[in-house]
Amino acid sequence: MQPQGVTEAASSALIVVPARHGSTRLPGKPLLPIAGRTLLQRVVAVAQAAARLAEDCAVVVATDHDGIADHARAIGAEVAMTAADLDSGSSRARAAAHARAVLPQFVVNLQGDAPFVPPEVVAGLLAMLRQGDADVATPVYRLDWTRLDRLRAHKQAAPFSGTTCIRGDDGRALWFSKAIVPAIREEKALRAAQACSPVWQHLGLYGYRMAALDWFAGAPPGVYERLEGLEQLRFLEGGRTIATVEVDPPAHAMSGIDTPADLALAEEAIKRLGDPFPA
Repeated sequence: MQPQGVTEAASSALIVVPARHGSTRLPGKPLLPIAGRTLLQRVVAVAQAAARLAEDCAVVVATDHDGIADHARAIGAEVAMTAADLDSGSSRARAAAHARAVLPQFVVNLQGDAPFVPPEVVAGLLAMLRQGDADVATPVYRLDWTRLDRLRAHKQAAPFSGTTCIRGDDGRALWFSKAIVPAIREEKALRAAQACSPVWQHLGLYGYRMAALDWFAGAPPGVYERLEGLEQLRFLEGGRTIATVEVDPPAHAMSGIDTPADLALAEEAIKRLGDPFPA
């Protein structure tokens, strides 16, 4: 159903912002304020800026909640109402794409709790898909030794927080893991020889070819996808290709906002590093 007051334009690409109300740890989080603006308002601003950079690209908020839909329309976003029982952001993004009058060729799933993703990163995924033949595109950044040390320390307390990636020389993803990969022999010598470690960390953001997203929806979860809890492994286990896009390490190093403590950390980061919300 087309939202009132918004005219849908056919575009080759679509950025979907999935926004659920029923978060277990932080109910209604898309509507919660961070430094004077709601979380959803911040993410939609990122999506709209990325769409302008990418060109021929639309933005839609996918939600199952009337209050979130009303707020999205109030801040100038299109809305797709999706089923409450969809089990992932990717499924919600696919449903929103199929609700369009014209099916897009490319879809970016920009999670609704990721307000600090630079628009250039989102647009870069679409550029990669348009220029190449990969089924999926996703950003990664290389860890210097200090960041690697911090990740190792963080995983002592939260072993399943933070995902690493092994990639080929051509940028194709070979694997993703919640473990830190690769293991590093003779690390002391390597630290002395180079400024960066061989470890790449993944940013949880995806761009898909529409056909690949449709395949994903119909394929059963893979063995390693279930073990690791990483849905991108379904593509690799199914023989699909994932292109990685190298980006700068994020200044705002928050992967998502899931708890009241995360809200406080986000506000502190804005005070310390500046507000990324466009003026």
